[in-house]
Amino acid sequence: MTVAVPHSAGTRAARVPARPGGTGARADRLRGALGALGLALAFETVPRTGLVPAEHLPPLSTVLAALAGRAGDAALWRTVGTTLGGWALGLLLAVVAAVVAGLVIGSVGVLRTATASTIDFLRPIPSVVFIPLVVLLFGADLGATLFLVGYACFWLVLIQVLYGVRDVDPVARDAARSAGLGPVAQVRHLVWPTVLPYAVTGLRLAASVALVLTVTAGLVIGSPGLGREIWLAQAGADIPGMYALILVTGILGIGVNALVRLAERRLLHWHVSVRREVTPR
Repeated sequence: MTVAVPHSAGTRAARVPARPGGTGARADRLRGALGALGLALAFETVPRTGLVPAEHLPPLSTVLAALAGRAGDAALWRTVGTTLGGWALGLLLAVVAAVVAGLVIGSVGVLRTATASTIDFLRPIPSVVFIPLVVLLFGADLGATLFLVGYACFWLVLIQVLYGVRDVDPVARDAARSAGLGPVAQVRHLVWPTVLPYAVTGLRLAASVALVLTVTAGLVIGSPGLGREIWLAQAGADIPGMYALILVTGILGIGVNALVRLAERRLLHWHVSVRREVTPR
């Protein structure tokens, strides 16, 4: 049995401004391409003019040559795979834990009140302050990366899920109880459709943070991945190689953002925010 939920429930979450279709979208893409081209030209010309020493910032052509050399080496792809693996696993653990905790805490008034001050105290603490403890517990292994990523991303998703549970229409709750729906059925048919847009917003925020912290763990702790390889390249005075790896990290960031946006459109194809994005004016 399904309870009819008022239209307002679940549609206030994760509002995204409508994107113009047609000519406006093409103009936005053109401006984005021109911006990237301008950055590439600056990257190439500034070192050659002597404004910045080329040994500190080599021209883009030199960096691309170093990247092409590394692209033929399987070690680069293993490093990329390690980075993506740590990112995905840490993010997955954080999202699952945050969604479960958020649904339970948000649905039980006593828990919500009892944990409010603890959540407000813990969530502003950046995960990097735990690096000394993480090194003692996990060394430079994958566990260190998972802890840093999981801690930071957990709070981002948890807060969004709590907001989503709070946004469930009380009239719909009363209707669900009157219809005889149990707690599990209420979560499935009433709470989850309202929470999902919030959870996806948390996922979108957490995905970028997870990649940043995955690379940070390699730079600071020495965990396997792109961060450690960037540090090794810098320590070995391979500056073009260092920038090549930084460029790879940026490309991964673009890919991660595109992947999360695709997942958002698939999961929320029914939601007003996504319909506004894909419907031309």
